[in-house]
Amino acid sequence: MASIAFYTFAILKEKEGHPQVQGFFDRITAVFDQAQNSEGFIERNRELRGEYRLPRFFDPEKHPLAVATFSLWKDLESVCAFAYKFSHGDAFKNRKEWVLKPEWPTYVAWWVADDKLPSRDEACKRLEYIHDNGSSSFAFNFKKPFDKNGDPAELDKQLIEVRLKSNETLLNQ
Repeated sequence: MASIAFYTFAILKEKEGHPQVQGFFDRITAVFDQAQNSEGFIERNRELRGEYRLPRFFDPEKHPLAVATFSLWKDLESVCAFAYKFSHGDAFKNRKEWVLKPEWPTYVAWWVADDKLPSRDEACKRLEYIHDNGSSSFAFNFKKPFDKNGDPAELDKQLIEVRLKSNETLLNQ
């Protein structure tokens, strides 16, 4: 069974320890806990293979710090239900305080086989690809998703609602 690989990327306005971005770092544990307790979550930040790499949008001479996450999910609706509600939703609403206004995509999704673990290089290439080429079966977003067969798809809004209700129940236990 295939799963959704989901890679996020942002450039912080300041380095860790600076008051400008402290709210971001204060929320990390709650957001990761929320992800781990969300319906459809498989795992996060599994060690990506390969040398540490960031997308080309990060310039260490110009930018203070970049942050990136990687997670695996059962389906895109599960990621969507997680991303916009509860702890992560709260952090998402405050992102303008902490991160530079992006001129690049902030996330990318793609289907992976259960026995395949993407590399850091692959995650970065897919984010760069969606920036350069738009959404496709190779690299997609919530607005123009693709199914595991590579065909254009639509998010199942009813499934998102089911996942949201399940997440609320799980978070309140």
